[in-house]
Amino acid sequence: MENTTILREWFDRVDSDKTGSITALQLKSALAVGNLEFPLSVVQQMIRMYDFDRNGTMSFEEFVALNKFLAKVQHAFSDLERGRGFIVPDDVYAALVKIDFMLDSPAFYTVCESFDQSKNGRFRLVDFISLCIFLQSARNLFNSFDTAKQGRVTLDLNQFVYCTANCRI
Repeated sequence: MENTTILREWFDRVDSDKTGSITALQLKSALAVGNLEFPLSVVQQMIRMYDFDRNGTMSFEEFVALNKFLAKVQHAFSDLERGRGFIVPDDVYAALVKIDFMLDSPAFYTVCESFDQSKNGRFRLVDFISLCIFLQSARNLFNSFDTAKQGRVTLDLNQFVYCTANCRI
C-alpha cells in the first residue's frame, strides 16, 4: 500500500492541471526527472500500451499498471548490469527471458540491432526499456489478433495496415 501512496503523490505532482490524467508530455517530463530520457514517441507508446479506456492520456490506475511493468523491466536490467551501467546482448536475452519474452535468434538479433542506439552492443537502461516497451506493445497487438491463443495469426491487408500503423517504433 505504501508504494501506491508514493505513486499517487508522484502522479498528483505530474498532473499539474489536476485533470486526473496525464499526457505524454507530462509523463516524458516526469520520467526525465528520474534520468529516464525517452523520445516522445516511446512515451506515447507507453501510454498506448496501458491506455485501457483509449482516451489518449493516462489515469492513475493506468499509471500504476505502467509502473508495475517498468519496475519489472528495471529489476531485470539491474540484476544483470553488474555496476557497468549497461548490459550486453547475452544479458539482454537473459533479462528478456526473466520478464517472459521468448524470442528466436533472428527476432532477438533484429530487435537488438534496432534498439542499440549507440551501435556498440551496450544497452543502457533507456535502450532496454524502449526495447521492452516495443515488445510488450507488439505482444498486445499480436494477442488481439490471436483470438484462439494458438501463437499464430493470419492477417488480411487491412489488418496488416492496422498493425503497422499501431506498431510505430
